[in-house]
Amino acid sequence: MYTIVLFDLDGTLTDPKIGITTCVQYALQKMGIEEPDLDKLIPFIGPPLTYSFKEFYHMTDEQAEQAIEYYRERFSTTGLYENAVFSGIPEMLEELRQQGKTLIVATSKPTIYSVKILEYFKLDSYFQSVVGSNLDGTRVEKHEVIEYVLTELGDYDRSQIIMVGDRMHDIRGAKHNGLDVVGVAYGYGSREELEQAEPNHIVDTVAELREYLVKG
Repeated sequence: MYTIVLFDLDGTLTDPKIGITTCVQYALQKMGIEEPDLDKLIPFIGPPLTYSFKEFYHMTDEQAEQAIEYYRERFSTTGLYENAVFSGIPEMLEELRQQGKTLIVATSKPTIYSVKILEYFKLDSYFQSVVGSNLDGTRVEKHEVIEYVLTELGDYDRSQIIMVGDRMHDIRGAKHNGLDVVGVAYGYGSREELEQAEPNHIVDTVAELREYLVKG
């Protein structure tokens, strides 16, 4: 039985599409790149921003760093609130808490923003801790975030811990650290992406996720 559940944030607990894509659009515009179609920026949801700016717009390290600064100009005041909790998430978290499970957020989003989002949507009380990346660009890879969580937890049997996420980075990060992982297909990773990353299980809805975790 899983006694500890690690949750990704974007695309798993909340739907951040408008906030993230609009802030990426803003950053690109400041970098001299016009991108009118927000749907083309959906791949930015989930992976570290540095990776995405370099992968999708072929930026150098320095350019990606500058783009992230522009991104945060808008995200820190407006973008983080352009978000919505997926239906059924609060009820699922409450049921898991009543079961005595320890819930932790493990995200590549900076910790400071993650905490603000959870507080804004009144989800913070469900989690023992929130671990994300640092604003200085360290601990951005998901395997690093999960490794930090495990260090903070101490001497736990890893077979009792499961990661929940919607992108291949979540699955690979969990497997890198010897954890079971469930992929959620209602987020922003395609089912094909999830299947290729080979999680222990894939669910299509929050209801299926709740059932899997409550029984697990």
